[in-house]
Formats: sequence, C-alpha cells, structure tokens
Amino acid sequence: MKTLQKVSHFLSNYTSLVVIAIAVVTFLCPVIMQWVNFTLFVDPVSNKFTWQSIIIGIIMFSMGLTLTKEDFHILAQRPFDICIGAIAQYLIMPFLAFAISRVLQLPDAIALGLILVGCCPGGVSSNIMSYLCGGDVAFSVGMTTVSTLLSPVATPLLVSFLASGTQITINGIPMFISIIETVILPVALGFILNYFLGKKALFMEFQKIMPGIAVLGLACVVGGVISSQGSNFFRSGVIIFLAVLLHNGLGYLLGYLAGSVTGMNYSKRKTISIEVGMQNAGLATNLATTTAQFASAPQAAIICAVSCVWHSISGTLLAGLFAWRDKHKEKKVSTNPVKA
Repeated sequence: MKTLQKVSHFLSNYTSLVVIAIAVVTFLCPVIMQWVNFTLFVDPVSNKFTWQSIIIGIIMFSMGLTLTKEDFHILAQRPFDICIGAIAQYLIMPFLAFAISRVLQLPDAIALGLILVGCCPGGVSSNIMSYLCGGDVAFSVGMTTVSTLLSPVATPLLVSFLASGTQITINGIPMFISIIETVILPVALGFILNYFLGKKALFMEFQKIMPGIAVLGLACVVGGVISSQGSNFFRSGVIIFLAVLLHNGLGYLLGYLAGSVTGMNYSKRKTISIEVGMQNAGLATNLATTTAQFASAPQAAIICAVSCVWHSISGTLLAGLFAWRDKHKEKKVSTNPVKA
C-alpha cells in the first residue's frame, strides 16, 4: 500500500507529463488505447456506455471520496463566495468559448467541442493546483463541488443554447442522463463511503492512492480519443490549438478579474482564476465520444482531448507562477523590512 501511495503521489505531482506521455505513445501506436472506446452497451436514450465512461466515473468517484460534511458546511457558511464562483464558472467559460468560435470562425464541429468544454464544470485537478499555489483550498473544493452538482442541468442547457448557431442539432436530455450516470452518481457514492468509513485506518490508506488513479484515468481518456482520432489532430490545423490556448488563458485572466471586481482577497483571486480556467475536459471528451448526437461531429472530441492535455499543463504552470511570485514577494519583504 505504501508503494502504491508513493506512485500516486508521483503521478499527482507530474500530471501533465503523464498525460502527455500517454498521448504521444498512443499517437505512435493507437492500438494500445483502443480498448478505451469499446462500447459496453447502449442505453435507451442512445448514449454509448464505453470503458471511457467507466473511467470518468472512477475519476469522479475519487472526487467524492474527498468530500466531507465539513465541505458542505463551508458551502453554507460562504454563500457569497460560492455564488460568485458558480456564476463566473457558468458565464465566463461558455460565452468565452462562443465568442472565440465566432471570432476565429471555427468550423461547426470544432466550435461545438470548444463550447462543450466551456459548459462543463471545473476540473478536479484544480483543487490540487489551488493547494500548490497557496490559494483558498476550501473555496476551490466548494466551487468544484457546486459546479459539478449543477452540471446535469447547466451543461446541457448552455450547450443547447450556445450551439444553436451551428448546423448540428443538440438535445440536452442525453447529456443530462450521461452526466448523472458518470458524474453525480459516482460523486455521491464516494461521499457516502467517506461519510461512513472516513475514519477507518484502512479506508484512509486507500484514499491516498485515488489521486494517482484519477491521473491515470485522465490520461486514458485522452489516449482513447487519440487512438480513434489521432490522424485528424494535425489535419485540423493550428486553429484547434489556438482556440484552446485562447479559451484557457482568457479564462484564467477573466476569473482573476472576477475575483478582483467582487472584492476577493489575493488568495481567493488565485483560486477563482484556476477554478474558472481549468475545466473538466475529460467529461467533455466523454460526452463528445459517447453521446450519439455528436457522432456527426468527430472533431468536437479532438478539441476536447487537446483541452484535456493543455489544461493540465497550463494549470501546473499557473500554480507554479503564483507560487514563485509569492516567494519572490516574501523574499523582497524580508530583505527590505519596513522601518518603524
């Protein structure tokens, strides 16, 4: 168990490198990750349930295992912060994706994928990034929790609304059901187990290996898309990469500004910046590849997968930049103390 925990710690510290490594290996040898896309069954509303769906469920289950009663008490005690965070999450990224797709005149399928990423809740790894940069971790967990709980309604509604300008018809019901199956139920199961077993020594040891499993899961989701769409990655041109960079980077910036405008302190501003900019692109990838209505837009899955990889890299870089800036300021203050 100790060895597994050390491996998990390593994977958590080098998330972006692990995801990139799996992506490169899969691009060179696609057959390695073909299993991720195998269909297990098709439910009544035409959602494919694949191994990828199982993996997303495991990732969200790992999030549920971190939730406690105290986290929900924090939500109740800080309604203003959480409300601002949720509004920023579901206004900035969805409408930013729509604006970028119009400005860059993205093809319908690529625009749909970017909008889908923008309408998903915050990524689970954003909590780790907030911790690494000295942000408000409780606020981060609260934002991720609320945006995730709102996602079954918010994500389908926003995608349906913002994608109405494309030639691809979107029905929110399949997305709603898919998010319930792969997000809400696993999170709820994880929370329930943590509630009843959270103080058991063996269970606490088990919890420590889940972050690493979540990282491997994210890498497998990206690998699954590359195995099926890898040949189209570079055929789509630099436009996909430009759109992802703009969406993610402006998300960080506008998230930080939202915190400034609403009077949040520096710690909270760092947190809301990371929470808004880092999306659950793994969920977006799963929706784009398993929901039947996206079958006519395979490039939507490609931009979701690129977002998966880049958000992990950029989140790590931003957290490191915040941490470096704080240490630099502390060092400057210590070497130049204010005279009484």
